[in-house]
Amino acid sequence: MIDPYASQRAMRQMRRVAMQRGVIAALDIGTYKIAALVLKLEPGVIGQRHPGVGNMAGQAAFRVIGAGTTRSSGVRYGEVSAMAETESAIRTALQAAQKMAQTRVDHVMVCLSGGQLRSYGLAGEIDLGGGVVSEDDIARVMAACDVPDFGAGRDVLHAQPINFALDHRSGLSDPRGQSGRNLACDMHLVTVEASLVQNVCNALKRCDVELAGIASSAYVSGMSALVEDEQELGAACVDLGAGTSSVSIFMKKHMIYADCVRMGGGHVTSDISKGLRIDFASAERIKTVHGGVQATSMDDREMIELTGDSGDWDKDRRRVSRAELIGIMRPRIEEILEDVRARLDAAGFNHLPSQQVVLTGGAAQVPGIDGLAARIFGQQVRLGRPMRVRGLPQAASGQAFSGVVGLSLLATHPQDEWWDFDMPADTYPARSLKRAVKWFKDNW
Repeated sequence: MIDPYASQRAMRQMRRVAMQRGVIAALDIGTYKIAALVLKLEPGVIGQRHPGVGNMAGQAAFRVIGAGTTRSSGVRYGEVSAMAETESAIRTALQAAQKMAQTRVDHVMVCLSGGQLRSYGLAGEIDLGGGVVSEDDIARVMAACDVPDFGAGRDVLHAQPINFALDHRSGLSDPRGQSGRNLACDMHLVTVEASLVQNVCNALKRCDVELAGIASSAYVSGMSALVEDEQELGAACVDLGAGTSSVSIFMKKHMIYADCVRMGGGHVTSDISKGLRIDFASAERIKTVHGGVQATSMDDREMIELTGDSGDWDKDRRRVSRAELIGIMRPRIEEILEDVRARLDAAGFNHLPSQQVVLTGGAAQVPGIDGLAARIFGQQVRLGRPMRVRGLPQAASGQAFSGVVGLSLLATHPQDEWWDFDMPADTYPARSLKRAVKWFKDNW
């Protein structure tokens, strides 16, 4: 029987090779920027077991030794739209990071923000017959989960066990070694459009680097921007990017829901460009320097100089009030946050014991957005910066870098996925998953 997760296993193997070499790169392919970090893995801790379940790729203490970022091109809504431009931008970011690190990188992990994420909760149960839970039993109970028919043209991106129950004792993170009669497992499955994964794969192959893993930016941003208590008690992370806004919900240190809204900061810039009749680059600069969402009486008097090079003096030398700029920005930001709230409501976020919402990503830097979000979500809202990691340059420590910092945490402390377990061929799910991640056979 063909292993439907051969590709994911192969990527895990690439990650092991990278860890043995002691260097790996994390790459965030976004709509506005492409960011790369080169990680130096500290010797001596590689290969330690994770406290959870399964054959982990090994954990490592790490230090950032190189960082590179460049303006993204050829990417729309977090998806590749022009292959040659995307390849060039990826090369630029990777070369800048490698030059700073003074070392060559052969293995890269990538996080993606597009692809129409879909979330599924699965459950499986097996009879142990009173024996002791072994690793094979963990593999069997995960294989017993009934996989939904998620449609053609979609790949499994994440498939993580989030809870085990042994004879109705729920909430177990690692049931191995314990005795019982029945073992149950809850899993979280995230699927993504196969074409997106395929295009990213092709772009990286053209850049002469090996793919050592793919993650959703919704997941890695939550890992990096949520503090430990928020991940444990329940919180939502909203990563406001330029082309898309990723949403994830964490509970008991596991991601239990992921989704994506196809709107972001780039749409706000586009509105400013159209509303003030200026070019996109000027609109981006004005948004960054003067933008906001809460207008006060002072903003009527604060004037912003608009410049242009159309040759029409009156059009090129205009002034608008900051209140007018806020009047253009606020409706679009409200629309994005309302869309995010609809996703959270559909996921049942209101039923969690803690309802903290954390905003991160480049578009979360608009002044006053946390107050506006608190009114829309009706919850506690805070701005989240990525976790401090050793060697991270100050320029890469802002909210826009939550994804790539979270990816570096995932690269060195990977969580269990379905394909980390050696499942017997006869216990694979009844529904064929041969189409899942088929691109690997075709492309590598």
